[in-house]
Amino acid sequence: MRSRLGIWIAALAVGGLAGPLLAQIAEEPAKLTAKQERRRIEKLRKELRGPFKRWLDEDVRYIITGDERKVFVQLSTDEERENFIESFWMRRDPTPDSMENEYKEEHYRRIAYANERFASGIPGWKTDRGRIYIAYGPPDENESHPSGGQYQRPYEEGGGFTSTYPFEIWRYRWIEGIGSDILLEFVDPTMTGEYRLTMDPSEKDALLHVPGAGLTLSEQMGLTDKADRFRRTDGTRMGTPLGGAQSIRYNQFERLQLYANIFKPPAVKFKDLEAIVNSTIDYDTLPYEVDIHYVRVTNSSVLSGITVLLRNEDLMFKEEDGLHKAVANIFGRITTLTRRVHDTFEETVSVKTTAERLHQDADRASVFNKSVPLAPGMYRLELVVKDLVGETMGTYRTAMRVPEFDDEALAASSLILADKIERVPIRSLGTGQFVIGSSKVRPRINYAFKQDERMGIYMQVYNLGQNAETSRPIGNVTYQIASLDNPSELLLDFSEDVNTIRGASARQVVIEKLLPLRSLEPGEYRLSVMVEDNVKNESLSPSATFKVL
Repeated sequence: MRSRLGIWIAALAVGGLAGPLLAQIAEEPAKLTAKQERRRIEKLRKELRGPFKRWLDEDVRYIITGDERKVFVQLSTDEERENFIESFWMRRDPTPDSMENEYKEEHYRRIAYANERFASGIPGWKTDRGRIYIAYGPPDENESHPSGGQYQRPYEEGGGFTSTYPFEIWRYRWIEGIGSDILLEFVDPTMTGEYRLTMDPSEKDALLHVPGAGLTLSEQMGLTDKADRFRRTDGTRMGTPLGGAQSIRYNQFERLQLYANIFKPPAVKFKDLEAIVNSTIDYDTLPYEVDIHYVRVTNSSVLSGITVLLRNEDLMFKEEDGLHKAVANIFGRITTLTRRVHDTFEETVSVKTTAERLHQDADRASVFNKSVPLAPGMYRLELVVKDLVGETMGTYRTAMRVPEFDDEALAASSLILADKIERVPIRSLGTGQFVIGSSKVRPRINYAFKQDERMGIYMQVYNLGQNAETSRPIGNVTYQIASLDNPSELLLDFSEDVNTIRGASARQVVIEKLLPLRSLEPGEYRLSVMVEDNVKNESLSPSATFKVL
């Protein structure tokens, strides 16, 4: 549950959606004490290694918010962290509809520039100038004194001439969330090239501690004494300007506020839920059912089958050319958690019948299937189905958790209960509706079968252990059916060696069965398919419930 919870919390950090959604998730574990929570966080920090740690501590160190950082360090799987990183950049993308993320590209350009331009015994991104440049970009004006030397102070700092260490003054006309006309001063008092951001403009004064040298105008006129600079209580050693008036910019509280703000992560300019308002309306005037199953294609691709069932009794028919016809449009969209569109599909389903058979066909249904290859991870499916004749509409939304099939561990695809399993012609392999590999598998979405039908069972098993001499798998597959009213009594209990299944190999075994249901009384049942690997001593037992009418 922690894995699922982590992804929803990540959505909170990037979209502000988790508040109402978290209330719908299964109950949280007992609240930890403060000490237990600290230990848990420390454990997660230790787990956060490699590229994720570098991403957090280096790549986005200056732009990630406190809330985002807190969420990221509590994520428990690499999948959650990858989803979070994708959401992090999407939230800041100024053009979310384009393939490029200009914000991300500019950010890494700034890091490269800082490393090249500001390095001084430490990487440029770690320096004060590098930090400000990465967070806020190049200044609008840069007053640079790379060698120091003679310098005439501005009137607000007391005026007069002095000698300085190398320093730079960066001026930003506007920084969102901070204000306008921002001055930032960097000083290199050690003459090593490492400029430090300072709050005290007198820090650049190389003659500050030399009596009688580098005097201000008022000190030259005898109105003040240089020793007065060291009696100031505002944290600076500036001289007092003639008349005593000083710009509010030099007020200690203004300076403290500026430096507190400048070290905060920059404001997120492009908040997806604030910049774009999505109005969502649900329609439930057209009922339909949806089923999703997953079958491995490769280690990085999973065939995600989406099946939609429409009953004729829910559609409106219109007489046309002597026939009664119903038409429905299906639109589907698959997006990532960050709402980036991964795939869309559209299909028109039409049903034709005669006036004589209209009543008889009312209990029949139309089935549409779309198979989409997806990388393992979390997605969002949105469906809209519209009856063009009756002007009714139904919407459907759900999360899709596409599983990741490990290279070594025993695993299986979804267990599919089908009303049709048949071989397809060679020219149709892997293409068309309901086609999985070399078979056409049409799921029975409502899991209801009549006694005179045969129930199809389709499942793929992966990574069975193999005999070292024959390279063949060693294991068994057991099929069991029991009534939900009496689960201890097995009505079917049949086993077979995996090697008797056509095309079986250690990498993949395809189970295709058609079970007659005549011997089962009307009622609800559970089918269990138990796979035993006698080489690895591993097993799995997926199950599904179905009805006999």
